[in-house]
Amino acid sequence: MIKNYFKIGWRNMMKNKFFSFINIFGLSVGLACCMLIALYLKYETSYDIQHKNAPNIYQVITAFMQNGSTRMKMPNTPAPMAGALKQEYPEVVESARLLKLFVDDKTIIQYNPANGERKSLLEQNGFLADQSFFKIFTYNFTEGSPANALTNPRTIVLSKKLAGKIFGNQAALNKVLRVNSNTNGEQDYTVTGVFDTGNVPSHINANFFLSVKGGAMEDFINRQTDFASNNMFYTYLLLKPGTDAAKLQAKLPAFMNKYASKDLKAMGFQKEQSLLALHDIHLSGEVESNVTAPASKTYLYVLFSIAVFTLIIACINFMNLSTARSSKRSSEVGVRKVLGAEKSTLIRQFLGESILMTLIAFFFAIAITLILLPLFNQLADKNITLSFSGDILMFFEFLLMALITGVLAGSYPAFYLSSFNPVKVLKGKLTNSLAVVAVRKGLVVFQFIISVVLIVASVVIARQMNFMRTADLGFAKDQQIVLPLRTAGAKAAYAALKADLQQNTQVTAIGASAYYPGIFNPSDNLLYPEGKTNAEGRRTRLNYVDDNFLQTLDIKPVAGRLFSPEFGSDTNTSIIINEKAVQEFGFANAQAAISKKVMNNFRGNTTAFTIVGVVKDFHYEDLHLPVTPYGFLLNTSGYNYMVIHAKPGNMTAMLKTIEAGWKKYDPNDPFDYTFLDDDFQKNYQADTRLAGIVGYFTVVAILISCLGLFGLAAFSAEQRTKEIGVRKVLGASVKTIVSLLSVDFLKLIIISVIIASPIAWWVMNKWLQAFAYRKDIDWTIFAYTATIAIIIGLITIGSQAIKAALANPVKSLRSE
Repeated sequence: MIKNYFKIGWRNMMKNKFFSFINIFGLSVGLACCMLIALYLKYETSYDIQHKNAPNIYQVITAFMQNGSTRMKMPNTPAPMAGALKQEYPEVVESARLLKLFVDDKTIIQYNPANGERKSLLEQNGFLADQSFFKIFTYNFTEGSPANALTNPRTIVLSKKLAGKIFGNQAALNKVLRVNSNTNGEQDYTVTGVFDTGNVPSHINANFFLSVKGGAMEDFINRQTDFASNNMFYTYLLLKPGTDAAKLQAKLPAFMNKYASKDLKAMGFQKEQSLLALHDIHLSGEVESNVTAPASKTYLYVLFSIAVFTLIIACINFMNLSTARSSKRSSEVGVRKVLGAEKSTLIRQFLGESILMTLIAFFFAIAITLILLPLFNQLADKNITLSFSGDILMFFEFLLMALITGVLAGSYPAFYLSSFNPVKVLKGKLTNSLAVVAVRKGLVVFQFIISVVLIVASVVIARQMNFMRTADLGFAKDQQIVLPLRTAGAKAAYAALKADLQQNTQVTAIGASAYYPGIFNPSDNLLYPEGKTNAEGRRTRLNYVDDNFLQTLDIKPVAGRLFSPEFGSDTNTSIIINEKAVQEFGFANAQAAISKKVMNNFRGNTTAFTIVGVVKDFHYEDLHLPVTPYGFLLNTSGYNYMVIHAKPGNMTAMLKTIEAGWKKYDPNDPFDYTFLDDDFQKNYQADTRLAGIVGYFTVVAILISCLGLFGLAAFSAEQRTKEIGVRKVLGASVKTIVSLLSVDFLKLIIISVIIASPIAWWVMNKWLQAFAYRKDIDWTIFAYTATIAIIIGLITIGSQAIKAALANPVKSLRSE
């Protein structure tokens, strides 16, 4: 019986190749979209599942509070926290600290083989880790043993990829590398392990791990005894199996009261600790940042919705075309019923045809997915894989999704077609009821509502991305060349290199600093105006600059002055603050703040800073975040970055000049540079990826919708062939006939735009709330969207309408 159903279904497909093609193509593209997004969602939800102890691993989260309200939340703690928690609570089997080399944009790693040329590499994602780190986390070591990899001082564990870059096919174990880091100093490290990262993603995207022992940070860690300051360590706990994390968390206030209350009181703020499960870290919205940026659940919901709605659009095409062509199969249904076929038998037959078509679409979808996966990986910046050998379960899940799709897509046509009255059918009196026509129109409207919402989303995201690229950030970001000063040699060469380059007429200005806008700045302090207390302080981000950095970035003063060599009185207690700091500190205005003092009390030592200037607010962080108090302190050495503001012109020649100067004054270190505007735009990578994915899938959704509309228009024209012939004979123009065939469909598109617009506004307005600075949604977006939708509809319908209108009426009326 099943074989018979499929045989009849195949014959019907071959008989109606055009409509079958539309259905199969729409379903295959819809299924492929779902498969790609399903792979993406699986990837995003599989972070850290490779760790054997994953269910019992927790990260310690710190909430900073002032005057009873939460000021900020971060996944960092002071150095002593990890050891004290293990000592205090028997539920904690093991604890470990992880510290990112946060001052390094890249770390210099050098290898000097006994026979051969020295290799110098610039590597990202380096970490300091306790020796207990590999007791908590599971890493697949291809060389060495995780049990003792970081036990000895000055040891390093490399990823397999990095080991291959340095040593090629040679063994890495026991080789010595020179590691130069602004965070941890310059030392020789012995390779004690190599690990394979595999294909399972981790929120710890380490390229290499350094032992805490033996580096510059060891002394800093040993000196820190308080539980209030220097919250820069990621702290992980391994709990005993069966431990209730919530109960342990409930004990942490007492822990903080015991270890930190005195220090916190002196510093004027409070802290609250909590635990975050390992499997929740990547998808947690609890903290703004982590070892790697957490994924946005909103983005995942958006992508999931796009996948579902794209498949729904394909299903609607199938339903509409099947019910629209019902008259073509009415005689078949009538004869079958007269010969004794039951309704349930007919339903199974039509569902079988639907499933057959979906299975064919499924195999095309698999091929499309495998072909497009590399491009999708590039767009999403992921390393998603799909293979027949390693993902059998995933293929079965895809097959199940296809079968469910076939049942859903075929259910309405099956019940509708099987309900025909055989007497009316065989007398030729079958007509589409108003109810069926209304359902079909409703489905078309629903299709285009989805398409219009996606168009609005694409336009809003594109406008916001353009706004972020072109917004006035309060400083000059173009033509700014950034040279990282990663070594003692590079820092020492800065003054000579600056003096040399200042002779070049293409150079506008040169400055240096610890940090620059757009990159992570860990330096902050609680500052408060003279006469107030630490409890009234405001967290102020600080940067340490030379006397020409602000001029190089063209940051504008609004009161007082900038640092300058002309003012020999400037010292490291002179400070320049932004307008937001003036407001937060309670000064009447910028001018009133000049010559006033702001204080910092750290561990009982009070330092006074004299305000010599106020600058216009500028965006030192991306536009997701609001501007907060910021201060510049004068520094005379030890800069991390050199910034060169070049005039517009031949940038290639300028870079060659800078490289020649670099090699002249610092020949031992590799020359490397970035552009400030590119570095700032890196903060929007997740938004850019979302924009690209939404844009592409919007095109796909519109394409599938238009295929369905095209099919309905073609069928409508076919059904009205004789009517069109009569009208042409009676003198109707091509324009009149095209309008007659198009107007009903265009009404549906206009209704879709009207219904979709408020939905799209609400959805995208929610998305924009993630940005502190945004381009608001205005009426022009909906005008553009309506125009785009109508034009797409006209092109889709018009092609069939014009074809019908131009047909020879003699052929269409010949049978009459």
